[in-house]
Amino acid sequence: MPVCRAAEKTLQLPNCTEEWSGEFTFIQAADCQLGMEWTVQQSEGFTNTTWKDRYQDSTWDYEIEWCRKFVDTINSMETKPVFAIMCGDLLDAFPEQWPKVRDRQYTDFQEIFENLDFPLVCVCGNHDVEESPTRKSVERYRSDFGDDWFSFVCNGVFCIVINSQYYEDPQFVPEIATEQDSWLDKQLEIAKSGKYKHSVLFQHIPWFLKTPDEPKVYYNFLQPLRETMLRKFADAGVSKIFCGHYHRNAGGWYNENMELIVTSAVGLQQGEDRNGFRVVSVSEKKIKHEYVELENIDEETK
Repeated sequence: MPVCRAAEKTLQLPNCTEEWSGEFTFIQAADCQLGMEWTVQQSEGFTNTTWKDRYQDSTWDYEIEWCRKFVDTINSMETKPVFAIMCGDLLDAFPEQWPKVRDRQYTDFQEIFENLDFPLVCVCGNHDVEESPTRKSVERYRSDFGDDWFSFVCNGVFCIVINSQYYEDPQFVPEIATEQDSWLDKQLEIAKSGKYKHSVLFQHIPWFLKTPDEPKVYYNFLQPLRETMLRKFADAGVSKIFCGHYHRNAGGWYNENMELIVTSAVGLQQGEDRNGFRVVSVSEKKIKHEYVELENIDEETK
């Protein structure tokens, strides 16, 4: 099935209804990031100049293997998910720095994930639009994957997707960041209306890793923005925030009603977890989730 593309800030998923229609599951994953293994492993010991000379010939055989295993595993699930969502860093090559490498990664990404038996929703990560997004990098992402922020409804669950990089570094795209923020406020009004059974948020960078008051590191957001946004989401009735970026499992609760979940990578791991994904089970009253490791991956590819 082709990878989904949002347009006009909305996404219509097949086999999804506006109203609650009973329990269902979906798959949340993150950071397939074709090319990262080479970047981390093969570039060690080289100067920055030498590394850049070599990157144009980089490969991503490991990521191809992991992603194919991911597709095969979730296609074979007894309880068929309604959709899967990949929470950012779809590709490793930055679009402005390495456009030709990115072209090759994009082609492989599409060829792998078109074999899914159900829709794949894509979330924008930092590697997908550069650490400091520009109009050019944003336009490239939208040309390849569709809108970088949007909402959709699946069986009575309201889903909001944002581009977290606009909160991390909007210096070159302040108008775009403001546009997303204004749009988000309108979506949170919908969430607050109580029309839907649940409201959930998907993004790449987590607001925090373990606790809302933890210090700023590369993988989370600065205060006071962090608290401002978390309070806004909680006030709107958002119950789950699903993220990636950390290449490890993490997460915690903002308050008794809102949980932030950080899911480790389908691609390269940077901690003790194994490649995997999260199965999310939605009932009328609760949303439960479980991290599932990909099976039969050789120890050497951890």
